[in-house]
Amino acid sequence: MNSQKSSNDLNNKVHVFTSCTSCYIPKARVLAESVKKFHDSITFHLVLSDKLPDFFDLQDEYFDSVIFIESLDIDNFPQWTFKHSVVEMCTAVKPLAFRKIFSTYSECQKIIFLDPDTAIFSSLDGLLDHLEENSILLTPHQLEPEKTEEKIRDNELAILRHGIFNLGFIGVKASPEGHKFIDWWSDRCLNLCFIDPANGIYTDQRWIDLVPSYFEDFYVIRDPGCNVANWNLSNRVLTGDVNTEIFVNQSPLVFYHFSSSQSIMSDKHDVVNDVSGSLLQWYQKKYIDMESLKYGNLESFYNFFDNGESISNQARILYRYSKKLQELFPNPYDTKTQKRSFFEWLQLNNSIQHDIGSLYLGDLEHVNHHEKISALSKNIDLLRGEINIVTAEMAAMESSKFWKLRTAWFALKSIFKGE
Repeated sequence: MNSQKSSNDLNNKVHVFTSCTSCYIPKARVLAESVKKFHDSITFHLVLSDKLPDFFDLQDEYFDSVIFIESLDIDNFPQWTFKHSVVEMCTAVKPLAFRKIFSTYSECQKIIFLDPDTAIFSSLDGLLDHLEENSILLTPHQLEPEKTEEKIRDNELAILRHGIFNLGFIGVKASPEGHKFIDWWSDRCLNLCFIDPANGIYTDQRWIDLVPSYFEDFYVIRDPGCNVANWNLSNRVLTGDVNTEIFVNQSPLVFYHFSSSQSIMSDKHDVVNDVSGSLLQWYQKKYIDMESLKYGNLESFYNFFDNGESISNQARILYRYSKKLQELFPNPYDTKTQKRSFFEWLQLNNSIQHDIGSLYLGDLEHVNHHEKISALSKNIDLLRGEINIVTAEMAAMESSKFWKLRTAWFALKSIFKGE
């Protein structure tokens, strides 16, 4: 499903989009307004991994269209969304949205993605010029080495875990190399776009570290005015005035990334000056003006079973790694039409959900949780035939059978704990 305005500008050659859920619409509005300020003919798309609230009216928006996640090329859609957290989902759809926009708008030659918590402060012409000569446009998190041990740990080591390039921005051209890149990136994000740094994955971002190895037609932007954020302020000096023009290391500020960790990192490393402080105040005011109070607390549609109960991270993780659960519950959200539901199974097996979550979430940096959860899932599948943990008659299990389940589960725990 793709909602759009009636406009003579929809088939222009440059498109910009962002990706979020409904609670981020106020931030996306700030971004879209800032883009339109400098480029009123650029088509701006809101890619939404959510349902729109009833009070949303596209005709009153800065967005030219809303592209819903259901319209993207995703097989086994209920299973796929269930396996992903909101952050994982909104990042995984990015390459799919590139492909969707290129295929829908035949005259589109260049697409830029920007995170919803960014804003434009000067023309994007320089970036678009780079896309004349290159198919892939990237911005690194850092342009200069850090100089203290603490900043090396906080910034450089974090980059090594999460990805060299900041995927709050990426540009792609409609060229053979550009389409080849989008196809490769889409394939990776469809299957492996999770927050899992211990196993080498951090959403869509870590994959882009491979671009210099796999593709030739790319360009790395080293303009200090692009993708300014709290994690690189230690090497970027802001001057000027938010009401006129801001400079970064004497270059015009092109766009600023107002990350959710803004205040934490800025306070810790004391990198906020009068200019950056006024910039943050400006953004906060714009965010409020864009109805943050109305949208900010909206929960994503995909955070709930269809009975209104919330979905835990542990439930997502367990379902993600168990092929048998996916076979037994093809629509994990459904609690009404299936004879037995995944929600009911979770209620009967709460200890499994709890222990999976503890294993997965307890030590992200050191435990190879992917392997352990995979092993747990395989053992759960093997136990199924003996203790009937997930059969069509599970709700009618007698207490003795349920006790067998618990006994088998604790035995399984003992195996993994080496007891």
